[in-house]
Order: sequence, then C-alpha cells, then structure tokens
Amino acid sequence: MAPPGLEVVIYDGVGGLPHFNPDDDVESLPPPVVAWREAVTAADGMLVSCPEYARGIPGSFKNALDWLVSDTGRKKPVAIWNAAPRAVATQEALRLVLATLSSGLVEAACVTLPASGVSWTADALLADDAVRATLEGALAAFVAALERED
Repeated sequence: MAPPGLEVVIYDGVGGLPHFNPDDDVESLPPPVVAWREAVTAADGMLVSCPEYARGIPGSFKNALDWLVSDTGRKKPVAIWNAAPRAVATQEALRLVLATLSSGLVEAACVTLPASGVSWTADALLADDAVRATLEGALAAFVAALERED
C-alpha cells in the first residue's frame, strides 16, 4: 500500500535487544542495539504498531524505545497505528514515551482500526474498503509530514 517514493521497512529485531540498563548505554554497545539505532537513524520516519499487553506497552517494545532515549538526533515524524480500539492505555503510554523521545507525532497519520477479536490477514485488511481507505489516508498524511521535514 505504500505510495510511490515511500519504502516501508519492518524492523523485526526488537526481541533480540538486551535488557536496557542506563549504565550499559556507553560507547561500546551490543551489536543488536547498534543495529536498532542505525535502523531508526536511517529511517525518515517511524510507523509504530504496538499491541497492548496488561494495559500497557509490552516490555520488549518499551525496552526498544528505552534504548533510543539517550541517542540524540532521533526527532522525526512518527505515526501510531492501533489495531484494537480498546487498547487505549497503550496508545496513551506510547504517546508519552514518544514525546519523551522528542518525536514529531503526526496526528493525521495516527489511526485505530476495528480489528479487535478478529483474525485479520494482510489480504483481508486490504480487501476491506473502510480499512484500506483509513490506511491510505494515514499513509498520505505521513508522506506529507515527511515531505515537510525535507
């Protein structure tokens, strides 16, 4: 669904990051942390989709965000995509953490999809006209924010 000129790269290394400890946030970082920070640095913006667990951000994802706190130069457009309308606590927590990271939240690109309790596949999401329109609108708003950053 990405419009021309936008490449979406999925980062799948969150589970491989070591537990964050500010005392370990020194020059000689573990390779997974270096790779994570490089991936974020290389990106023009971030689309964040995070499930809710126990009314909050899952520990592994919060850990990934913690590794970005002290790393400077991370301010970039960010959009939150939520698949579960009832996951309000996580969305509020993500907003707070992302504000701490000085991320530029693109409100027009933040969306909540009606996917609670439904086993969606990528094909099913794309086949649903309302979901597709919502995602296309969010991507257009995100691209516009990226263009403003340039």
